Amino acid sequence: MRVVALLGPAFVAAIAYVDPGNVAANLTAGARYGYLLVWVLVAANVMAVLVQYLSAKLGVVTGRSLPEVLGERLPRPARLAYWGQAEVVAAATDLAEVIGGAIALYLLFGVPLVVGGLITGVVSLVLLALQARHGQRAFEQVVTAMLAVLAIGFCAGLLFAPPDAGSVLGGLVPRLEGADSLLLAASMLGATVMPHAIYLHSSLARDRVAYDVAQRRRQGLPPELARGASTRRLLTATRWDVVLALVLAGGVNIGMLLLAASALHGTGVAGTDTIEGAHAAITAALGPAVGLLFGIGLLCSGLASTSVGAYAGAEIMAGLLNVRVPLLGRRLVTLVPAVLLLATGLSPTWMLVVSQVVLSFGIPFAMIPLVVLTRRRDLLGEHRNALGTQVLAGLVAGVIVVLNVTLLVLTFAGA
Repeated sequence: MRVVALLGPAFVAAIAYVDPGNVAANLTAGARYGYLLVWVLVAANVMAVLVQYLSAKLGVVTGRSLPEVLGERLPRPARLAYWGQAEVVAAATDLAEVIGGAIALYLLFGVPLVVGGLITGVVSLVLLALQARHGQRAFEQVVTAMLAVLAIGFCAGLLFAPPDAGSVLGGLVPRLEGADSLLLAASMLGATVMPHAIYLHSSLARDRVAYDVAQRRRQGLPPELARGASTRRLLTATRWDVVLALVLAGGVNIGMLLLAASALHGTGVAGTDTIEGAHAAITAALGPAVGLLFGIGLLCSGLASTSVGAYAGAEIMAGLLNVRVPLLGRRLVTLVPAVLLLATGLSPTWMLVVSQVVLSFGIPFAMIPLVVLTRRRDLLGEHRNALGTQVLAGLVAGVIVVLNVTLLVLTFAGA
């Protein structure tokens, strides 16, 4: 079987890296600080490549997802507590995605936000029904197509407002400008390295193992040989899958920030650090066609990511609690808080940014166990992380934890 036929799981996980929370954080960063925080997105994307590969490797080698491995090893009280924080992260994710879809429908068709949130939920139900009826591969293909559409929608404006090359290079130098830029950097990190994508990717890779082993068994290979050959081939495919998917997702994220920096920063137009204001300013500056493409990109982002988020939440619950709730039922339950928040009249962009800060606090709970588990010989055997990978993964986890502690101190200090 060709490697290209095994690609797909990382492209589903990559949707989490270009969800509406990313749009809010990246547009706010570009409009408010210009090119200052480009380095945050570059660093976060490099981290994401490593993290998602480790997640997928765990699923491929063990045949179990990260929540399943943790569920087997944690005592019941710890398992329930861990599941509780994971559900909070999933709720923050769902909030961002439903709000993003609602904003897109408002921008494109003038649909009220609450109604737009409901429509977003209904469409996500259709996508999840596709997965339930036609399987993971069909779901992957639809989500990957939506990823391509949103990439075009978000980056088309760069053709009309190209960024300044010197300023982009300057933005690669790590620096901040006060506590607000630190808060925004944490929000961007939370929007880029996504906890639910870490949990889900291991599950998607696990399911790919069963598919590939079955193919090899049909070719006449005995079970052990089929499993070994499948693991090696899938790990090769996973490397390509992760790099290709996250280069695309990272390019979209950086493109959004560059568009806001080149078209919106320093314009003096009020409200450009919100999605609605940025859309209006982009439309005024670059024309209605670019504004339309941006709205379509945001809509695809919301619709695809809310489906992926619900999928991830179901896998987290199944792995940690051994309780499998039907995807459609879970989607209906988790839609309620997002719609209620939309009805409060709070700024949608503000809610998106706050949701990304919540996500950033969930990252260590996904990353640290992943780093520890993928270095264990008794779990991954010959495929455990090499020493260099262990050190690098530990450094990435450490940086994220330190950033979150700093953010917590600043928040409670009222900075």
